[in-house]
Amino acid sequence: MPSPFPGMNPYLENPAVWHDFHQSMMPALREALVARMPPGFLVLLEEQVYIRSLEGDQIRLVGRPDVSITTPSRNELGTNAATMEAPTQVELIDVDRFSEAYIEIRDRKSRELVTAIELLSPSNKKPGPDRQQYEGKRNRILASPAHFVEIDLLRGWSRMPMRNAPKCDCCVQVSRAEDRPQAGFWPISLRDPLPTIPIPLSSGHADVPLDLQTVLHRVYDAAGYGAYIYDDEPTPPLNAEDAAWAKMLVRSGGQHSAV
Repeated sequence: MPSPFPGMNPYLENPAVWHDFHQSMMPALREALVARMPPGFLVLLEEQVYIRSLEGDQIRLVGRPDVSITTPSRNELGTNAATMEAPTQVELIDVDRFSEAYIEIRDRKSRELVTAIELLSPSNKKPGPDRQQYEGKRNRILASPAHFVEIDLLRGWSRMPMRNAPKCDCCVQVSRAEDRPQAGFWPISLRDPLPTIPIPLSSGHADVPLDLQTVLHRVYDAAGYGAYIYDDEPTPPLNAEDAAWAKMLVRSGGQHSAV
């Protein structure tokens, strides 16, 4: 069964669920785009790799992952390498490596970037160096000839920098290179269906429609989220009225008998 919510499912925002949802949603968005994409364009799934130091929980953006890492053989190191002893011992700081997917639409012949599509994660929105790194990447795209689509389905933390944006729970913005600094903006409340948004391409090509709600339902079913995400309350918490509404939807949708 599809998600019982008409739009974004707030239970998917739980930190224990979000990364899996994000990494499942991006390939599904690409699949939906490829099905409608005219000839001459490539729809590529890329990823940024981050390294988080577990001491102080600091995040460093590494960029695209290396294609391969080669370990030299013992002969390459020399015959005495195994017998060399260090003068002292140190304790290494644990690190956690994680990645986040994004989509690039490129011209098939020139490989030039036509449109970049981001689905925001908490690492992009929380104040700190990781947000600053994302904003730097965002600014580079906005200063380029490429179009930029930013999908924010998270209720938590501050929105990305923009003027005149109405108050809303979630939002999507489509920044066409030729219209900057103006950008199309779709405000989304918790009870609204996710919109079908236009994905701009090169001049002379029609926009490609991307139905976010249909893709979310497809991902929800494929991942089996209905079997377990309702064990916890939504994060961030809903107000009392929305919380009662959400529980009613989950009960009526038959997704989880314990709610």
